Amino acid sequence: MTETLTLREARLAFIGGGMMAQAMIHALLEAGESQPDHITASDPVAARRTLLQTRYGIRVTDNNVAAIATADIIVLAIKPQMAQPVMQELQGRVPAHALVLSIIAGTPLAVMRAGLQHEAIIRTMPNTPAQISAGMTVWTASSAVTPAQREQAQAILKTFGVEMCVAREEMLDMATAVSGTGPTYIFLLMEAWVDAAVHLGFSRQEALTLVFQTAKGSVAYAEQSSLHLAELRNMVTSPGGTSAEAIYQLEKGGMRTILSKAIWAAYQKSQRLGQRAQEPPLAPLKVDNGN
Repeated sequence: MTETLTLREARLAFIGGGMMAQAMIHALLEAGESQPDHITASDPVAARRTLLQTRYGIRVTDNNVAAIATADIIVLAIKPQMAQPVMQELQGRVPAHALVLSIIAGTPLAVMRAGLQHEAIIRTMPNTPAQISAGMTVWTASSAVTPAQREQAQAILKTFGVEMCVAREEMLDMATAVSGTGPTYIFLLMEAWVDAAVHLGFSRQEALTLVFQTAKGSVAYAEQSSLHLAELRNMVTSPGGTSAEAIYQLEKGGMRTILSKAIWAAYQKSQRLGQRAQEPPLAPLKVDNGN
């Protein structure tokens, strides 16, 4: 690979062909940032390989080593529990010029550098809305990643939402708690909101329409406004009105405290997962057969 190689010219290999890999492949092709004959996906499930080949026209294989042989960019799109065996399989086989882009949750750069025996690695934390190109992805890069490779990574991540680069890897644990886990908070809030609307007397479909549009409209309005969120809230909170009464009950119930505790708990859990990923794998148990 040369420093001037663009994403459109690069050959990509996806290790893992699940939902996130499919979302990325779809977004890359839809945006014109790659083409089917430049993408290879490796997956052990035959049905998934057939789906990827049929739907996107890309190359598929069940051989991870073959998939990366000529790749300029390797996307690790596997479950955390598969990280160690896959890295052992690919150890020392990543092309020297290649960029590795990982979406493996909770696997630190140091673990991947040691596991793959490769230095140019970008670690990302996407979230579920990336599957509809509305995601929020936070990422960081090892020192060996070149400026050209950073541009390639940005181009990839922008195809399925907004990307944010952070200087310190520990900030990915923070991002995991805020944006990676974030859809969970939104879905739970909306679920409770819809149930409350049904309790008032709306049908469930009516409640869904009311909540979805109110949530979407409020976010869009806030994004376009230059005002602080507290100012926006004050604008719709008339003294002695319905909003004031609702806010009183939310504050009385400790909504801010509960949400803060939830995000802190998610952050601590992300840290523990990262620490666990750095522990050596357990040796297989020896069975005493009496001999």
